[in-house]
Amino acid sequence: MKIVVLDGFTLNPGDNPWNDLLPLGDVEVYERTPADQVIERAVDADILIINKIILSAAVLEQLPNLKFVAVTATGFNVVDIEAARARNISVSNVPVYGTDSVAQFVFALLLQMCHNVALHEAAVKDGDWTRCPDFCFWNTPQIELAGKTLGIVGFGRIGRRTGEIGHAMGMNVIANDLYTDHPPDYSPFAWASLDEVFEQSDAISLHAPLTPENTGLINQERLAQMKDSAFLINTARGPLVVEDDLATALNDGAIAGAALDVVMVEPMTADNPLLTAKNCIITPHIAWATLAARSRLMQTTVGNVRAFQADASENVVN
Repeated sequence: MKIVVLDGFTLNPGDNPWNDLLPLGDVEVYERTPADQVIERAVDADILIINKIILSAAVLEQLPNLKFVAVTATGFNVVDIEAARARNISVSNVPVYGTDSVAQFVFALLLQMCHNVALHEAAVKDGDWTRCPDFCFWNTPQIELAGKTLGIVGFGRIGRRTGEIGHAMGMNVIANDLYTDHPPDYSPFAWASLDEVFEQSDAISLHAPLTPENTGLINQERLAQMKDSAFLINTARGPLVVEDDLATALNDGAIAGAALDVVMVEPMTADNPLLTAKNCIITPHIAWATLAARSRLMQTTVGNVRAFQADASENVVN
């Protein structure tokens, strides 16, 4: 059985080997595959392993041997699921792998906005402390999180874990999952309407999946509901945020800051307005990228392939 990995570099840049996959078939691994080479490389494959490669209906039609697609991510919108189903191609994902890593990264971003560690470290290296007449100095306000309100939009595994960390730090946690009209039990956290989350929170962390309904959820109207002292954090999906609206809010001082690990178009384009927006931290989609998370991702993906080969169904989404 021929197995082709079309974009394996981010999963295994050298520290997370494919050893467990190799015995399962004739395996070819490509670190990256340009769109115009997908069909050429995949045409004989029985199984494809992909992360960000787009498998549209038109592409699937040209892959006559394809029986199974293993997506090395939780989101699987890179595959035309209906077209795959029509061709009897099973598609799997990895529903759980980065919960702790992503939640941890949320607080790396939040604490950076609260303390500006990098800025102060650079100031010390530039000699500001050696020239200081006092025993200490700070160039930005230092913010304590205890007693502040953390709002979570999207209350799945990562959202809940983020809430647990915030709760442990003494924050009041309110949450909304976008998919219920009735307050569920979020104990020890509190359910809140979306309006309440944006109006009451000192920091808002996005954890919602991307759907047609919530694309552009964070727009001018929502940003206007936030406190001018509040922070916005997005480690979920870039298109949840209208980037022009966020840049305007930051530049106008309508909110205090934003920290983004995802953007609308990745890799980021040079003309993205957030690159020059005030008080905006941007990281290159790395919240998921700890070795621990990528190892779980590898293990589950290999398990999905094994299950398919055994005529079983594991993490199949269609």
